Amino acid sequence: MREEIIAAVRDAGVVGAGGAGFPTHVKIDARVDTVVANGAECEPLLRADQEIMAKESDKVVAGLAAVMLATGAGRGVIALKRKYAEAAANLAAAIGLLGDRRLELFFLPDFYPAGDEQVLVYEATRRVVPEGGIPLNVGAVVVNVETLVNVAEALAGKAVTDKYLTVTGEVAQPLTIRAPVGISAREVIALAGGATVDDFAIIDGGPLMGKLVALEAVVTKTTGGFIVLPRKHPAIAHKVASWTVIANRAKAACCSCRGCTDGCPRYLLGHGLEPHRIMQVIGGGLQDNAAVTRALLCSECGACEAYGCTMGLSPRRVIAELKAQLAKAGVKNPHRAEIRQARWERDYRRIPTKRLVARLGLEKYDRPAPFSTSPIPDEVRLPLLQHIGVPACPVVRDGDKVEAGDLVAVIPQGAAVGANLHASIAGEVFTGDGYIGIKARSKAGGMGW
Repeated sequence: MREEIIAAVRDAGVVGAGGAGFPTHVKIDARVDTVVANGAECEPLLRADQEIMAKESDKVVAGLAAVMLATGAGRGVIALKRKYAEAAANLAAAIGLLGDRRLELFFLPDFYPAGDEQVLVYEATRRVVPEGGIPLNVGAVVVNVETLVNVAEALAGKAVTDKYLTVTGEVAQPLTIRAPVGISAREVIALAGGATVDDFAIIDGGPLMGKLVALEAVVTKTTGGFIVLPRKHPAIAHKVASWTVIANRAKAACCSCRGCTDGCPRYLLGHGLEPHRIMQVIGGGLQDNAAVTRALLCSECGACEAYGCTMGLSPRRVIAELKAQLAKAGVKNPHRAEIRQARWERDYRRIPTKRLVARLGLEKYDRPAPFSTSPIPDEVRLPLLQHIGVPACPVVRDGDKVEAGDLVAVIPQGAAVGANLHASIAGEVFTGDGYIGIKARSKAGGMGW
């Protein structure tokens, strides 16, 4: 049965829906004692995982049970925040119906970044993932709750064709939808009543770890939401500032107060990452190669800049730049320390979500985003790379007719990490640079096929 589960997940093109996009068939091809379902949804303003756990609780539980079977795990934990009351009630009922005593709900405190997989593993198991390691190193696998829904659907023969996402911020009616993969940001923002300001920017993902995208960007298998904010909002300013500006500010204003380090989730887990020492290196006051290479331990959660630094600096951007430079130079992470326990002060320095929302200036946007259905768009564009690994290889050509769920691109032969890609709507194929497009049947010439 283990092999059948892995094969079904592979065939369906399931990848980590929480943002990373790691192919799930590779992740669950392991032996662990604990599977943690990630329902923390710790990025402010996003609501998709909450809606999934409330409305697809049976599939979340079924997917978790399947991953446990594939990995041989004896414990399955659904980690979520107690404030997700409807989700908690429905999941508890689903677990009760299944009657598997190995499954449990685990309630997290309301802090950021509870959804970081290393943080989540520590909360649920009290095990610390080693420096530069992954949960597998401590006998655990972490799977996003939407990914578990996709696992359950894969076992029923359904490929990944849709994505849950939140559309919020400066829009008329915030909502959470299940939309076809490949639909444009323009269209889903229109479904939310459109932007309520003229000069705006769009974040794909959360306000801390998300990236800026254009209106013509498309929903992928990893899109958690589109957040529309005024272009001059501080959350946007940090993302658009040039590297020159970021570096000059760090050199001029960093006073080595340790605020960034004291709030760093990886440091608090006991890792050697110390953002304030990296800022000292940038400022020219410290020659410390070990501090620089420890940048490779950073998850880029943004806690250091959003909550730790009182000077308006961006340790996260500094670290991201250093990581890019180290990667370009071929430098691998040399830090692999085994951590026996988290730092004693950790529980007192977790970042409360409400305070973070206030610090980010997002209070007015922290409002419900109820579930709504998505219509079939006129066309979709499916990027061949929506996951960690190599791009999928097309198996369709211009003019081919496809149905929703049909295989349109496959894992290249010999690739260690990749994912299949399926049509998200029925229609006629057109191809472009790095994507497969599909024009909806009703728009494809009225051919009656």
